Amino acid sequence: MIIYIYGHRFNYELEKLTRLFFPFERVDFAQKGEGIPINDLFATAFVEEKSNNFYLSASAGIGGKTVEKKVKFSLCDITANLPEKELEHRLAALLFECYVGLTGYRPDWGILTGIRPAKLYRRFEQALDTAGADQYFKDRFLISNKKLKLLKATAKSEDEIILKSRPGCISVYVSIPFCPSRCSYCSFVSHSIENASQLIPQYLKLLCKEIEYTAEIIKRLNLKVMTVYIGGGTPTTLSASQLEVLLKKIHSCFGDNFEELTVEAGRPDTITKEKLEVIKNMGVSRISINPQTMNDGVLKAIGRRHTADDTIKAFYLAREIGFNNINMDLIAGLPTDTLDSFKQTVNKIIDLSPENVTVHSLSLKRSAAMVNQEGPLCFEEGISAGKMVDFALERLTENNILPYYMYRQSKTVGNLENVGYSKPGYEGIYNVYIMDETHSILACGASAVTKLRAEDDNKIERIFNYKYPYEYINKFDEIIKRKEKIEEFYNEHPIKY
Repeated sequence: MIIYIYGHRFNYELEKLTRLFFPFERVDFAQKGEGIPINDLFATAFVEEKSNNFYLSASAGIGGKTVEKKVKFSLCDITANLPEKELEHRLAALLFECYVGLTGYRPDWGILTGIRPAKLYRRFEQALDTAGADQYFKDRFLISNKKLKLLKATAKSEDEIILKSRPGCISVYVSIPFCPSRCSYCSFVSHSIENASQLIPQYLKLLCKEIEYTAEIIKRLNLKVMTVYIGGGTPTTLSASQLEVLLKKIHSCFGDNFEELTVEAGRPDTITKEKLEVIKNMGVSRISINPQTMNDGVLKAIGRRHTADDTIKAFYLAREIGFNNINMDLIAGLPTDTLDSFKQTVNKIIDLSPENVTVHSLSLKRSAAMVNQEGPLCFEEGISAGKMVDFALERLTENNILPYYMYRQSKTVGNLENVGYSKPGYEGIYNVYIMDETHSILACGASAVTKLRAEDDNKIERIFNYKYPYEYINKFDEIIKRKEKIEEFYNEHPIKY
């Protein structure tokens, strides 16, 4: 589609807004009056200033239908210190209303596109007080009342966990980028073990070396590891003996006094009694067993090779071995899933009574097979997914499984959110720290990203590892060299105890 602009340079924000409604459209920009014929899908966004008045106009059209909106205000109406940002905000809101009128679809998050809404809400609450923040989010971001209520609940819960972190505290992320098969919706850097199993021994050997090197840096800087999260991919694609090697290395390097040690067991078809016993014996306090859905037809549609019954068996096996903190992931908006079958999934999960439930909204990137094979999602699917997450919120909270953290992703069906729920006292601490950017996360493994946070000015700096396992193996020396930036960062931003 083409967005015609005039009088501003707000291309980035308008493109993000457009993707809330048309996530997979290529967006091009053209200046007003360039003579480019208006095609089947277009938008306009114009700003004009005359005699201390601003005239904003926007329109959107598709298939011969056009919706237009205009507004006029004076320069003295702009109370913000950044008038250009104020203009950008008002123009985005105007175009948002055009898209709503054009499509008949109104995303509950309004024009809010950031991935950390709770963090943003806290900032406004500190500046304006709670009532002022509420009003700002409703009037300026156009967020619905139900999403504001969810946002405030998660922000409050996150606050309690954030306070546990102290100066010098960090977390560690360890990446296992292998899966038994690739799901059709997946855009993560993960490799099927059918194609990459020969890489695992060498990958694990080098990963342990990176962990050792990272631990040396942590010791020199006198940092304290609060949480460790082993994710992927699917960490339980490793054998029981390989998991034992990895966990022993983590303990020998980082110690045993963690607030939380999580292994994302993930796919039920990778979980065995032997692996669970190793994980339990090595002091892991929290695991995930992720069905995504309890509907066998939907599992087949997304390329999963397990059944709902496999999930139940894996869950009870974990209970038998002694795990008392289990998370289960669900996804709203999966292909072939319906509201009724999603409700059945939620009810079955509630019957199992896990300590954590994470409800994701389907997010499709261009690298996902589902996008390439089936094309973009439509508004009806967004509406259906919205009903799914609303049902999950209602049923889980009824059963005292409460929202405690939240984040959002781009190209999410219905522009929805991902929410972590837990029974009181079982919140996933690492999840909050990484989403809030509470403290530094030092990451090891392929595709892992170290995120350094300065305690003096909240500056964030990232160090990227190579994405793919074969790159990680072939360029390992460069990965180790990049780790030097950690000490450089802390030398520039010393910890204030």
